Amino acid sequence: MSRTALLVTHTGRRRSTEHARSVAADLIDAGFEVRVVADEAEDLDLPGVVPVGGPQAAEGAEIVFALGGDGTFLRAAELARPAKAPLLGINLGKVGFLAEAEIDDLDTAVRDVVGRNYTVDERLTLDVTAEFDGGPTIESWALNEISIEKGERAQMLELLVDVDGRPLSRYGCDGVVCATPTGSTAYAFSGGGPVVWPEVEALLLVPISAHALFSRPLVTAPTSTFVITVDPFTTLAVLSCDGRRVYDLPPGARVTVRRGALPVRIVRLRPRPFTDRLVAKFDLPVHGWRGSRR
Repeated sequence: MSRTALLVTHTGRRRSTEHARSVAADLIDAGFEVRVVADEAEDLDLPGVVPVGGPQAAEGAEIVFALGGDGTFLRAAELARPAKAPLLGINLGKVGFLAEAEIDDLDTAVRDVVGRNYTVDERLTLDVTAEFDGGPTIESWALNEISIEKGERAQMLELLVDVDGRPLSRYGCDGVVCATPTGSTAYAFSGGGPVVWPEVEALLLVPISAHALFSRPLVTAPTSTFVITVDPFTTLAVLSCDGRRVYDLPPGARVTVRRGALPVRIVRLRPRPFTDRLVAKFDLPVHGWRGSRR
């Protein structure tokens, strides 16, 4: 039976393109049909690959490779999620928090995929719906976070936040971030939110620069629903999904965020405690800046 892999990379970077060619060649030699995103096929310039396009690009694929940084990983997730295909991230960027392997592990990662020596985790996602008078309903999703932010730099945004059908607080703020545990180390982290282990099932809500007496980050049940209403007399707002899908929200818009219907399936090559990943990616001072006292 034929095996199929989809390869997603950042062809604007020469280094990424070279590594993508190497991975594609190794997979083809191992008997895989290798698909590439049609817009990237010319830059890869590799005989034997199959250009594909549209949201069905990963349909029927055994695995999706994302070679690049977190932006490339999130772009690949858009294709892998609807097809329920496992997604393997190889970090060719800077931090690459979402990636499973680094560039030095590239050959080993390909061998593990060929030998089916990997496991798959399911990561919680978010579904979002935005409704407002005089415009179409917006529906989207995110792996990391949904953010509602002010559209005018000089003006504060007024938001009313409901949790599970009950009003929680009204914020004068720059916005709010609704995040998954996977996204807790991304935008929510920058806004002062907690780091949540990816195995934990929970939703996060983090106000951004809120002018309020109570503006603590919240961790709720995975079954919770957030409703964020843009005050009718406030400024224009912007809805962002993983920083990739962005929509304008007029005053009075009502945004509903809940657990996503589909998870993202992420490949794991080696058992590795999340603590080790935090230390490595954030270069945490395990011994402290004063050094060991022993």
